[in-house]
Amino acid sequence: MTSALKALPNVHRACMIPACQGQASHPRSMSLWEHGLHLFRSAVGVVLPAPMLRRAMALKTDGCPRLVVRDRAFPVRRNLYLVGFGKAVLGMAAAAEEILGDHLIQGVVSVPHGIRACLQQAGMEEMLLKPHSRIQVIEGAKHNLPDREALRAASVIRELAEGLTADDLLLVLISGGGSALLPAPTPPILLEEKEKVTKLLASRGATIQELNTIRKALSLLKGGGLARAAYPAQVLSLILSDVIGNPVDIIASGPTVYSCPSAQGCLQILTKYNLLSILPRSVETVLSSSVSDPSGPKDYSHVYNVVIGSNSLALDEAKCQAEDLGYWTLILSAAVCGEVSRVAKLYSQLIQFVCLSTAGLGEGPLRDQVRGDLLKLAAELEIPGLNLVDPLKALQGLESERSVCLLAGGETTVQLRGNGKGGRNQELALQVALELHRAKATGAGYFLERCEVLFLSGGTDGQDGPTEAAGAFSSQELVDKAAQEGLDVETFLSNNDSYTFFSKFQNGHHLLLTGLTGTNVMDIQAILIRARDR
Repeated sequence: MTSALKALPNVHRACMIPACQGQASHPRSMSLWEHGLHLFRSAVGVVLPAPMLRRAMALKTDGCPRLVVRDRAFPVRRNLYLVGFGKAVLGMAAAAEEILGDHLIQGVVSVPHGIRACLQQAGMEEMLLKPHSRIQVIEGAKHNLPDREALRAASVIRELAEGLTADDLLLVLISGGGSALLPAPTPPILLEEKEKVTKLLASRGATIQELNTIRKALSLLKGGGLARAAYPAQVLSLILSDVIGNPVDIIASGPTVYSCPSAQGCLQILTKYNLLSILPRSVETVLSSSVSDPSGPKDYSHVYNVVIGSNSLALDEAKCQAEDLGYWTLILSAAVCGEVSRVAKLYSQLIQFVCLSTAGLGEGPLRDQVRGDLLKLAAELEIPGLNLVDPLKALQGLESERSVCLLAGGETTVQLRGNGKGGRNQELALQVALELHRAKATGAGYFLERCEVLFLSGGTDGQDGPTEAAGAFSSQELVDKAAQEGLDVETFLSNNDSYTFFSKFQNGHHLLLTGLTGTNVMDIQAILIRARDR
């Protein structure tokens, strides 16, 4: 697979990635598709693990050698061990080993299946460990699902942590995808039984917080279990966040953060999704014995958790790049959440409002109706950080020829109704296309035709669900063009079959194919709108 990230430029300035290297000199001569791809590449490039790690951590060798992270210094004297798990951890580990040198004694990381081959194929050798590395790499969790290799990796990590002493320092590298790559079910629960419960919860729309509560209750290492295993060694965790709001107890299910989920809380979640009657007996056994307060430290003063990268950083870079391209740009929120169909409706209404405003209809009953519907839906979704009142006023005052870029990040949820193949980003892109198609039959629809519109949604990890795509592009013309090829968008959506649709439509041209990127800070969405040439 050809990687869209193969030639990511170096990070080095205020807009950390040079704008559109090698592209046509005038933004107007570039397609919206080219602009969207550039913004996505730039957003991912700024949260690649090596530059983030180097910004966060330094080894000071003057006097007593010490590892400095923010305001803390950790003495090092060949007493340093490393473990890691997550989609970005391989690159983080490579950078960490380069920084730490001979002070690193041993390490083990659990990373996604196939990531080394993918990064090598993409020409991203800097994210690979050097020959004769002291860090063992175990690949597992194919298609984002825990498997036997991930289980083996968790066992090796646990064994390393349990062998440490009070004189040792354990560096823990954590990123999104860590939950699937660190499975350690509490006996007598089998891996397959634990996964059955989490799959059922996910299929019924459970939030990431609810999923992680259950995972922690059924795990030896999540919910602070790894920090307990490493005690009395000092634990330094560097975390790349893939969760809205960057809560360290939720990212990868908080293996270095104290947590003691109650049996009652777990049962309430399982009851909410009607799962109590079909629980495996082993899960009932663990929960009925109560998730008792575990042995080990209670204050976790031996642990220092630091978030070194997040979705907001990626969005800031995309905004800088969009402005360089001449767009009036707004970051809506780095915490977009909610069911895909409702989020798609929000984006569709935003696009309609922008098209009305750029057509010179910043005032009037039609604009007021769209604005009212938009604010009502935004209030219902309760997306953190999303306040549209002032941005809508600014949009009304834009010049008619001004191009607009709206950016957002976060993680939506998909209500499973069928057995098709897809992911939340592809489903969101397809649902936005359907909403825009429906809008064309309304009063605002006429003004949609006056604008070029591109919608892009992609996972920064390069993998959207169990597919090879990171996400997809869509537009207001997609549904009609698909019908000409005999593809009915609503049929594919009803079967949660967005990947199959995009694979067939125009020979897959609208799929966002990056390969595994080696990082993960949730999803990025971009809406690009410009007036058509008349």
